[in-house]
Amino acid sequence: MERGDHEAHPGDPSATLTSPPQHMTPEQFREHGRAVIDWIADYWERVETLPVASTVQPGDIRALLPDTAPEHPEPFENLLADLDRVIVPGVTHWQHPGWFAYFPANSSPPSVLADTVSAGLGLIGLLWSASPAVTEVESHVLDWLVELMGLPQHWKTTASGGGVLQGSASDATHVALVAARHRAAQRSGRHAAHTVAYTSAQAHSSVYKGAGVAGFGHVRSIETDERHAMRPDMLRDAVAADASAGLVPAFVGSTIGTTGTTAVDPVRAIAAVAGQYSLWHHVDAAYAGTAMICPEFREHLDGVELVDSYVFNPHKWMMVNFDCSAFYVSERSALTEALSIDPPYLRNAHSDAGNVIDYRNWQVPLGRRFRALKLWWVLRSYGAQGIRQLVRHHVAMAQELAERLRDDPRFEIVAPHPFSLVCFRCRAADATDEAARAADRATDAVAAAVNGSGTAYLTPSQLDGRSIIRVAVGQSRTDREHLDQLWKTISEAAA
Repeated sequence: MERGDHEAHPGDPSATLTSPPQHMTPEQFREHGRAVIDWIADYWERVETLPVASTVQPGDIRALLPDTAPEHPEPFENLLADLDRVIVPGVTHWQHPGWFAYFPANSSPPSVLADTVSAGLGLIGLLWSASPAVTEVESHVLDWLVELMGLPQHWKTTASGGGVLQGSASDATHVALVAARHRAAQRSGRHAAHTVAYTSAQAHSSVYKGAGVAGFGHVRSIETDERHAMRPDMLRDAVAADASAGLVPAFVGSTIGTTGTTAVDPVRAIAAVAGQYSLWHHVDAAYAGTAMICPEFREHLDGVELVDSYVFNPHKWMMVNFDCSAFYVSERSALTEALSIDPPYLRNAHSDAGNVIDYRNWQVPLGRRFRALKLWWVLRSYGAQGIRQLVRHHVAMAQELAERLRDDPRFEIVAPHPFSLVCFRCRAADATDEAARAADRATDAVAAAVNGSGTAYLTPSQLDGRSIIRVAVGQSRTDREHLDQLWKTISEAAA
């Protein structure tokens, strides 16, 4: 037998593979695909019967898995069966109508189907020429949102700014910080270690993490007022002090709907400070931004036409499943100057001529998925009217819950509730420290009772050092019967 003519056998480093692995046939794919869709539809039908929070202990899921990867193919039926045997017991059900924790992370049938198509196409939209549809659908649908949400016209891709889909609001904040650092370095000639970022004491932790990743030397936490919103006077004082000390104030992050309480920072007043000191002003509206599709909430946008960047997450409250974060900039050149790298293998005539958008220059990673397809399908399947209906329904239920809490002497609401998050705690018997500690214990006990009930799940938290409970009404299948069940559990636990 001549060299190269021998049969391949395990462990032979010179073995030659003579054929590819066996793939599913198109007919098998159709059959298994129908089974997967059936499984998802059945899951949605039965999710309300499942306990909202997973009850497994650390290591339980890994114990169900074999010690080594399979050497030989398994039948697809085994894979599908393990969704129920392995996966579902370890799932905390974000799609349960009793979900009141964190913020919503909604899905919907058209969004799931669009993600399936995106996965089937297998596109990597790193630049326009890689798949023009990926870029142009994204640009166009994000321009739609400018109109639907009442956002500034110069944020459109047909103007000086533009929108791009990031993986999360944290990614968007990181990109904004990188652009701010770049602009500050150009203006000051100073190293990033001298730059300073500012944000509210109630802001999301992603600002602090993003500033560290972007190389900022300092992050200042600005005091908030009685409504838990950033104080512009304190911001101005902090920026002036840093500038006098020879540091480089570079970035300020405002929030429309903070994670802790959905507080709304005074964007216009903060923009005045940002303008005076040439700070990059970024607005995080990750959760509350979807509400702007309803005109009655747009008062909270006051001043956004003055900011440099803005983000909100359709994957929270717009029934687009994760990940889909809409990030807008007023001047797209500020991003591309900070993030563009042009090796020869990514060059082409249309990009060189500036005729197209290459979204790789608007984000940290090079590759990107076809996220816009699911946003496009959701907007077309529900229409703006359907999304407004969902938002208004959730806000109305949250206000009903607030009324029940306000009318019950056992509880007190601890923050304004302009959207569909209500924060409350058990009321202290008097103004003493011991009464406050007793109220905190009672609040923690109520949260534990709800989360242990299996019918609902919410987020225990703290505000100003005191225990609170956050109830986020926003899961797409939540209705008044689920709110009634939640209230019943809360009331009984506090008795």
